[in-house]
Amino acid sequence: MALVLIALFAVSAVAPLLFRRFGRASFYLLGAVPAAAFVWLLVNFTAFTSADQAALAGEPHAPPGLAVEWIPGLQLELAFRMDALAAILSLLLLGVGALVLFYCARYFKNEDANIGPFGAQLLAFAGAMFGLVVSDDLILLFIFWEITTILSYLLVGFARTRIFARRSALQALLVTTFGGLAMLLGLVMIGQSAGTYRLSEVMARAPELVSQGTLIDVAIALVLLGAVSKSALVPFHFWLPGAMAAPTPVSAYLHAAAMVKAGVYLVARLAPGFSDTAFWDPLVVGLGLATMLIGGWRALRQTDIKLILAYGTVSQLGFLMLTVGQADANAAIAGLAIMLAHGFFKAALFLVVGIIDHQAGTRDVRLLSGLWRTAPKLFVVALLSAASMAGIPPLYGFVAKESVLEVLLDGAGNGPWGMVVFIVVVLGSILTVAYSARFIWGGFASKPGMPATPFKAVPWLFLASPAVLTAATVAFGLFPAPLGHAVSAFASLFPAAHHPVHLALWHGLTPVLGLSALVVAAGLLLYRWRVGFGALQARVPALVDAELAYKAVLNGLDEVAVWVTGRTQRGSLPFYLGVILLVALVVPAVAAFANVTPVPDQLIWFDTPAQLVTGLCMIVGALAAVRANKRFLAVLMVSVTGYGMAFIFALQGAPDLALTQLLVETIVLVAMVLALRVLPPPLWIENPAGHRIARGVLGVGFGLAMIAIAATAMASRVAEPISLHFPELAYVGGAGKNIVNVTLVDIRVWDTFGEITVLAVAATGVASLIFVRGRGDVRRRALDAEPGSVGRMRPDSGSARAAATLATARHFAQSAKDAWLVAGKTLAPERRSIIFEVVARLVFHTIMLFSVYLLLAGHNSPGGGFAGGLLAGLALAIRYLAGGRFELAEASPISPGTLLGIGLAVASLSGIMPLLLGGQLFQSAVIEFALPVFGEHKFVTSTFFDIGVYLVVVGLVVDVLRSLGSEIDEKTEKRGARSGGRGAAGRGASQRTGVGR
Repeated sequence: MALVLIALFAVSAVAPLLFRRFGRASFYLLGAVPAAAFVWLLVNFTAFTSADQAALAGEPHAPPGLAVEWIPGLQLELAFRMDALAAILSLLLLGVGALVLFYCARYFKNEDANIGPFGAQLLAFAGAMFGLVVSDDLILLFIFWEITTILSYLLVGFARTRIFARRSALQALLVTTFGGLAMLLGLVMIGQSAGTYRLSEVMARAPELVSQGTLIDVAIALVLLGAVSKSALVPFHFWLPGAMAAPTPVSAYLHAAAMVKAGVYLVARLAPGFSDTAFWDPLVVGLGLATMLIGGWRALRQTDIKLILAYGTVSQLGFLMLTVGQADANAAIAGLAIMLAHGFFKAALFLVVGIIDHQAGTRDVRLLSGLWRTAPKLFVVALLSAASMAGIPPLYGFVAKESVLEVLLDGAGNGPWGMVVFIVVVLGSILTVAYSARFIWGGFASKPGMPATPFKAVPWLFLASPAVLTAATVAFGLFPAPLGHAVSAFASLFPAAHHPVHLALWHGLTPVLGLSALVVAAGLLLYRWRVGFGALQARVPALVDAELAYKAVLNGLDEVAVWVTGRTQRGSLPFYLGVILLVALVVPAVAAFANVTPVPDQLIWFDTPAQLVTGLCMIVGALAAVRANKRFLAVLMVSVTGYGMAFIFALQGAPDLALTQLLVETIVLVAMVLALRVLPPPLWIENPAGHRIARGVLGVGFGLAMIAIAATAMASRVAEPISLHFPELAYVGGAGKNIVNVTLVDIRVWDTFGEITVLAVAATGVASLIFVRGRGDVRRRALDAEPGSVGRMRPDSGSARAAATLATARHFAQSAKDAWLVAGKTLAPERRSIIFEVVARLVFHTIMLFSVYLLLAGHNSPGGGFAGGLLAGLALAIRYLAGGRFELAEASPISPGTLLGIGLAVASLSGIMPLLLGGQLFQSAVIEFALPVFGEHKFVTSTFFDIGVYLVVVGLVVDVLRSLGSEIDEKTEKRGARSGGRGAAGRGASQRTGVGR
């Protein structure tokens, strides 16, 4: 199982490369993967169903399975299990998936856009569906469930240039995601109630869980909500016809054989244990009956043969759902039989529609005429599959539908509800015959007064896939015993029936046979009366239009969003800050008054005079920042509070925190000063909106509230602080003496991984706001160009000018050794600082080496990847301030985007490698070794994660320097060039770079 799953996803990952090499013939290579898996499953089918057969005989036998711990703390496992139900669904998924992929090789053309990603997504969808049906963990099942949702969104929206395709894809995504989220809540409730998320164990404990009453009733109802939304039952049925905007192979696979069967599978999986819950019959059987009638009714109104099949699929899904929802042994056999039959004939019919559309250029029944003469082979295939859908002997659809009618006829004698179910299914079956006839007549018949529709000959390779599915419909109709034996294994999970159902073509002259004949005759008569019936349909108003309700809900959400956004997103930073501070003030205050809040016995204002002096300096800095009338002065005063906090950390014996705070404050100061260059120097201290007193009260109140919260939190402590155990955890568990660093890279490594991911996203956001088209990598390539190549660039290219300027500076360097910091020569002489350049030459390498030392020594001494990365960023900032944007390009030959990507990759690999070696994610190992001169050493593998942090931080700083430094310099140069020539531009850029110094 695992190998099949890995193969499906692995080949889908390389599929775009295959299409570049082999074109549309790559579909044959992709189809070979599920085809091989289908053969493997067929060979081992008996072994996979032997567990259920053993249960039928009363003998214990565990089905083949696999379980690997994933996240033990959350009880998450990669658990898979292949039993009869999973094997039957897998045969359908893999077999039809292979045929659809083979069909795509003739459906698409080599010149069609995006067929590589399409093939990858379709094969990945097959892998996701296979993973879904073999999952033995509730959360893993949900993960595969949502993967199918995402992939179906991509596949339905394949024609991305068509607005209808995009809207249909989004509609399907929203509807099925809504159901999926409800299902997730139900799965969590079930898992927590059962004490396990293993699906097989949950089913074993089902009687005990059902006895808990309302909680499990609600949980199962939420799970069923996900199932009915995925299988397009009323009121979620409208998304499926809309999804017909997808290419026909997608409709044949997702909407006939695979995705829509996920909900049916889930109901069949839960039926043996949870069919007695309170909401089962209303949601499964009730909605199934309504869906069968509504789908059949609307199918008879369609003029697009693909929409006829779409609404017919909706009707059939209701039929399938209510059948498997009966939850007894006979219904299990009949339900799986009709599910396989539906996969055979509906997938074949969708593929036939694709051929008609491909060869005739239309799917409109009003334009199609005479195809039964011009495409006889296609007509035979379509006629047999449509007859199977209508339940006409001797086809497999007839065999399966007879078994369902037999089950429901037996249930009709058990009460009024059974009779209602039986009658509605008979009416729905009559509609099925009618729309099957509508499909054949509309698609192939010769219409009176209409010429034959031009139709290209159908190659055998194009017809092969629907022909194989139709052959299966015929073969299993004549010889249904193999499938009957296969589905009977699943029936062993239910109490044995008094009169077991057997799949057979001929049961004798039974009431069910007469009923089948009556249904076919009534359906054909209904279609014969299609004109009058169409007029009747036109007069019957729609009581509830689910699609209009969906659009009304979305419009309502849009209007509410506009209203809320207009009143909250005002573009005013003081307003946003005021809301944040007000919430942070009011919520704790309400909690403090609503609960008994202990008051500290005594307050210690400071431990040493140095703390008092530092605190007073911070207060003075804060007040000065408020009163400052220049932006630069305000920034400096704010920095006083930051540096003061670093000093307090140092006084409290936290050198690591002090070092990090010092570096962060310095980097922020540099970034803010760079940003000030595009802002007017004076601050507008007059508040045009007023409320100065209210703002002052809010600011002071927030500060006092934070003091009170901190004091009461310390006074409320009744248990021993967990921080007392951190030294032992750091040294014994993380093999390090620096508690802060070990916490970041070992104890709370998941938090740190999330934080560096956020850093990468933030850096990308800053760059996208400034650069718009990229991070300036084009400029980097221009700077790396040889002087001789500059002439080949456009004369007005900014990159060419940059390369020429730097090449000139290199040319006038006295020697190769003097080439370092050559970009300073590009500055105007009056703006150069020789002292700063000399200092930069002296300290840059030392700072870089010290940053590496902090990285490597941080596990046991102050430092770490974050501090080291900040220090390396400061070194690069020094080179930028000394030499300008050209020097920054020389100092950072690797683009910040690459640094961020490499950093995240290194951090991710450091977490994945232990899992591949048999450990857990982000597990650390200690390597002790001795060196001849340096003695004993200890290396902890979490250092690799710290290296990733280091690279991410360096990439972030370089991104900020390029965004707020180099890019602003270049734009200033361009403005200066337009206003006063190149020389003035250079001086203007130099002046603005000089502000940073």
